[in-house]
Amino acid sequence: LSRSPTWSMAVGAPVLLFALLLLGRPGRGAPGQGAATWYRFAQLPYPHDQLFLYDTFPDGFLWGAGTAAYQTEGGWCQGGKGPSVWDAFAHRTAAPPGAAAPGPVGGDVASDSYNNVFRDVEGLRRLGVSHYRFSLAWSRLLPNGTAPANPAGLAHYRRLLLRLREVGIEPVVTLYHWDLPQALQDAFGGWASPVLPQLFHDYAELCFRHFGGQVRYWLTMDNPYVVAWHGYGTGRLPPGVRGGPRLGYLAPPPLLQAHAKVWHLYNDHFRPTQRGKVSIALSSHWIKPQRMTAKNIKECQKSLDFVLGWFAKPIFIDGDYPESMKSNLSSLLPEFTEVEKKYIKGTADFFALSFGATLSFQLLDSHMKFQQLESISLRQLLYWINSEYNSPQIFIVENSWLVSGTTKRDDAKYMYYLKRFIMETLKAIRYDGVNVFGYTVWSLLDGFEWHRGYSIRRGLFYVDFQSHDKKLMPKSSVLFYQKLIEKNGFPPLPENQPVEGVFPCGFAWGIADNYIQVDTTAAQFLDSSVYVWDVNQTKKLTKVDGVYTSKRRHHCVDFAAIRFQISLLQEMHVTHFHFSLKWSLILPLGNLSLINHTLVHYYQCFFSELLRVNITPVVALWQPMIENQELPVSLAKYGAWENTETVQAFVEYARFCFTSLGDYVKFWITMNEPSVKNLTYTAGHNLLKAHAQVWHLYDKEFRRSQKGKISIALQADWVEPACPFSRNDQEAADRILEFDIGWLAEPIFGNGDYPEVMRAWLHRINSVDLYNFHLPYFSEDEKKLIRGSFDFFALSHYTTTLVGSEKEDPVKYDHYLKVQMISDITWLRSPSRAAVVPWGLRKLLTWVKSKYGDIPIYVTANGIDDDQNIVYDKLRVYYIQNYINEALKAYTLDNVNLQGYFVYSFNDKTAPKYGLYSYIANQYEPKPSMKHYREIIDNNGFPGPKTPELLCPEDVVSCPECHFFRTRKSLLALISFLSVVFIVTIVFIIYYYKRVKRR
Repeated sequence: LSRSPTWSMAVGAPVLLFALLLLGRPGRGAPGQGAATWYRFAQLPYPHDQLFLYDTFPDGFLWGAGTAAYQTEGGWCQGGKGPSVWDAFAHRTAAPPGAAAPGPVGGDVASDSYNNVFRDVEGLRRLGVSHYRFSLAWSRLLPNGTAPANPAGLAHYRRLLLRLREVGIEPVVTLYHWDLPQALQDAFGGWASPVLPQLFHDYAELCFRHFGGQVRYWLTMDNPYVVAWHGYGTGRLPPGVRGGPRLGYLAPPPLLQAHAKVWHLYNDHFRPTQRGKVSIALSSHWIKPQRMTAKNIKECQKSLDFVLGWFAKPIFIDGDYPESMKSNLSSLLPEFTEVEKKYIKGTADFFALSFGATLSFQLLDSHMKFQQLESISLRQLLYWINSEYNSPQIFIVENSWLVSGTTKRDDAKYMYYLKRFIMETLKAIRYDGVNVFGYTVWSLLDGFEWHRGYSIRRGLFYVDFQSHDKKLMPKSSVLFYQKLIEKNGFPPLPENQPVEGVFPCGFAWGIADNYIQVDTTAAQFLDSSVYVWDVNQTKKLTKVDGVYTSKRRHHCVDFAAIRFQISLLQEMHVTHFHFSLKWSLILPLGNLSLINHTLVHYYQCFFSELLRVNITPVVALWQPMIENQELPVSLAKYGAWENTETVQAFVEYARFCFTSLGDYVKFWITMNEPSVKNLTYTAGHNLLKAHAQVWHLYDKEFRRSQKGKISIALQADWVEPACPFSRNDQEAADRILEFDIGWLAEPIFGNGDYPEVMRAWLHRINSVDLYNFHLPYFSEDEKKLIRGSFDFFALSHYTTTLVGSEKEDPVKYDHYLKVQMISDITWLRSPSRAAVVPWGLRKLLTWVKSKYGDIPIYVTANGIDDDQNIVYDKLRVYYIQNYINEALKAYTLDNVNLQGYFVYSFNDKTAPKYGLYSYIANQYEPKPSMKHYREIIDNNGFPGPKTPELLCPEDVVSCPECHFFRTRKSLLALISFLSVVFIVTIVFIIYYYKRVKRR
């Protein structure tokens, strides 16, 4: 899971840290200083600030998991427990008016933690956590909200605390997590009443007296924003009072006063003996501006003020609400007296932060966003809190995301969100100087998820809510979190470190493009007309009618576009140039009845010019494109590759190309990147036969004289199991690899037939899901024809994909192959959202070697898009640097027979957003990535001080026109000798002639 793009060797961690220091770390905070957060993060070095950080957390960092009583305890009427507002709310909303409530609903049973204390603690012990955050059910301890206490409730929590102490896990105890006793709501109107603070004080005193000796960290309440706004304003949550803004803003003062009372109670009477700490769990979202303007940033600041600052500023700064709230809500917002402000101010020993799926994108009202964009950047929120509230110690007491309620144990989506949040916390500590001392995953086990019920899951352990015993079953996220705690973060891995070294002599350094730019416009020198210069009147050339000169032959210099393209290629220092011919233009009718000789001559000229400057053309006969698959129209209209006549037409076309261009081309590709996503099984069947026939045609009729090589180039993106610990996910990844790569590769490079995985899977879905997909069969002769029809393995590789077996997102679920596409949200992504995963290339190369043997491999295309902005070309620099370094690892460490690497693509005109040259206003400009690639080529890799010097013989220029001279060296020597004799004789004659004349 911690595999991720490596640090660029061009700009590494020290440079990034230096840049962060220049931008500054927050000093002593004050209200409003958090606004600098958006400016700061907009200026961080790209893409290095977005790379995964391999490092560990400070020694003594606290790792934990949490739960809330109503979500997991169950036992709603067991052991003398009284009803809470959530009990009443769930029962009321579950049954229609006048009907009896059905069996257990809401959190009546949930995960049944009340009856499974030992089960839960065993789960915690297995994780290896240092602390467990849980909440006390007020109505379990005080069934009516006030004395007398319930002995069974006290015994339950004593039992839990005792078991935690036995296994060495620190309790972090929340006094109130939304489950107010219903009796207090009925009697006083709940938190809208000024009576509640004193009642909460009495309840807290009971808890401190009975449990305080075993508890070091106390949280008075959780997320008072949700309690006040959605409990008494919108009515979305219990007690369900729809009091509107008036009541929504009336509830916070009692909540703040209740918290302050409890803090002072502990500080004055219990801290000296129990030596614990008390805070309040505040929840927040993160918001980013639609555009980086001062006005939008002010609105973002206001959004955080209205949610987090509503409670944080009174407690951590001055006892009063944020100025933005006071100026906008003067008629709704109650005022604090100076005494109340002083009483509330400073009533927290640390900043307890809750961030994740409870509030973000869920319970945040749209008007609280102030027309800005919600985001999930935990790192920026931590920095904002640090800047805004005097650099407090921060304890993350709730954080995670969610998965579908149907997801069982392979919770890849949840795991990758967890990975991102924890990595962002690490960056906040290491890069931004934020003092975070603990992290709590939410939650330990699946439970009742408030307004979402059981439609989502957030637990590390899976619970089958329909089962009687409610066993805990570890999900993949358990194994991830377990290893994370064990290593105290993400220590650097040797395989993620860049290597030094060089590629072998003769390594093919190339550039790839879809097609070359063809401009057959005739040069002025081919015009046989005669012109005169009118020097008296028009001052222009005037054509003389009826007068013509003799026409001359066409020459390659007539094509001005060729030399310019060649000059750009020379500037890159590449040795190879890979592109495709246009079948539809060379043979417009699909056969030899009509040949575009001008285009063929253009290709010949282009190839000869490439060879003249020692660049090897790597030429594909066919590459599918959107329009007619780049087939001649006559073939595209009648079934394309579904029609067997296309096979013969392709063979005929290939023969013509070998005959016309074979003297220039020694590196052929039959088919470049045939898209398996758009192929039917019949089309793929015919395509393989066409490739094999063309390969054998070249092998038998052209190889001996032309001395070239030929193969097929397949698109091969790597596929990784989303949960590396899951056998089901590994099988899903293997299945995708066989359908995406093995479909065409196995017949050619393997046994001559389709992968067994494909046949078995199709048989399964045809019989179980009643599909009607049939993979054709090859005859024995066809297998023999196809097997071994290659000289090398050519592949195009761009990115890596994660796949899982659990259906999570219907939009990204492949029903045919039963796989779920998953995103690792810690990966770098391009503007088109392509993942930048350099290590995927190395894995792919080693997979090809292990599957098909030690065959020569060429990476004939590898590239990433940008958005025409020089800032984003930094991503391509990083991409090229690290993908080539992973290729070097495959060559030097894994002994992969890698013989070439090609960047995609040449320029933005032919492949918009992918080029190493930009194309703007008919001008080509080299991007920084081109210069970086050229430097790598010049060094033949990444030589270091200890890299042995590689002495390579000079490459011989391959030049068809030079064949005449190479085979007649003796004749050339004789002619040279005679020429020298002739010149010397002439010199002597002239000398003596002048001497005689002077006499």
